[in-house]
Parts: sequence; structure tokens; C-alpha cells
Amino acid sequence: MRLLVIDTATQALSVALLDDGKPVGRFHDIVGRGHAEALLPVIAALPGGGRADAIAVDSGPGSFTGVRIGIAAARALALAWRIPVHGYSALALVAAKAARQHEDGPLVVTITGGHGELFWQSFAPDGLTPLTQPASMPIAALAEHTGASIFYGPGADALVTAKGMGTAVALYPDAADYPLIASLPPLPPTPVYGRDADARPMAGSVAP
Repeated sequence: MRLLVIDTATQALSVALLDDGKPVGRFHDIVGRGHAEALLPVIAALPGGGRADAIAVDSGPGSFTGVRIGIAAARALALAWRIPVHGYSALALVAAKAARQHEDGPLVVTITGGHGELFWQSFAPDGLTPLTQPASMPIAALAEHTGASIFYGPGADALVTAKGMGTAVALYPDAADYPLIASLPPLPPTPVYGRDADARPMAGSVAP
């Protein structure tokens, strides 16, 4: 079975075409911005135009815009190709990759959020068993909250800087690593924002 994996939840633009779990095409680059313009051409450049039997997409948490771009593309392609699509957690993918080098104790994954906050989650050393729920917390507050000394993910550098100690391992979600979490229950292909949306109804207004 061929699986197209799309990951645009962070500064990385990452796409992989997996054939029975083995990459037959891959793109991974830390682009920062411009996911919307680059994503479809990157998919089209994969073998067979990226055509697959199913699609997996990073549902977040991460960049609000990036998460929506990836999910919109995944849904559109799934509709056009008449194939199923499901989501997966950005934090879980980083944790599973980090577990290959993590030695002992809780494994803390951080992803850059907005407004000076980090998305974070703690996992068992296997990288697959969550110890906490995904959450968003101001960087300074998280630095005081966690007693870990090693942090993984795109937000690790900011957290170590705030703590004034520790080790940062800046791993980004990589679509080609998806087989590491293939055994986890799939998520709906809908955004996992990790915190409340920025836009809120005005006081006294009536929600539609």
C-alpha cells in the first residue's frame, strides 16, 4: 500500500511517499514560510505525482496556518483520488524520533506556538506512551514547570534559553518518520490547535 504523508505544522515542509512503510519519494526542508505555494509542487514531484492509496497529515499542534494548509491539501487530494485520509500528532512524531536517542526519564517535546508560548507534551522513554496531554504554556512558565534537562522539538532552543540550563535537540517532524507512529490510533484530519483560537467573539455578540 502506498501512503502519502504531509507535514506542514512547523517551519519544516515535509512530504513522503511510503510504499509498505518504505520511502520511495521524500522532500524535507526547513522553509520557515511559504508552505502554501510550495506544497502541491513538492507533492507533484514525487513518483507518480504522489498518487497513493491513503493519506496521513499532521494535524498539529503547531503553526495555525501551517496546520490548516496541510489538512486542506490532504482533504482535497483524498477527495480527488477517492482515498481515505487521517491525521496524526506533531508532538507524537517528534517524540517517536527523539526516543531513538533518548536514554532515560520522561521525554519532553516542544513545538513553537504563538504569543510567546510553546506547545508541549511529555512521553515515556519509548516515545509512544504519552504521560501528559498536549498543552500550550508561556515559555517562562514552562521553564519553571518542567524539571527535565533535555528537550526535543522546534521549541527546544527557546525553552533551554528561558531555563538558563539544559540541552536542546531541535528535531522537526519528518514525514518519512511516519512508520514510527503507524501503530498509534489515527486522528481525525482536523486541526489540533492546542489552545483557544486567537479570534474571539466580541463581548455582547451572539455566536452564529
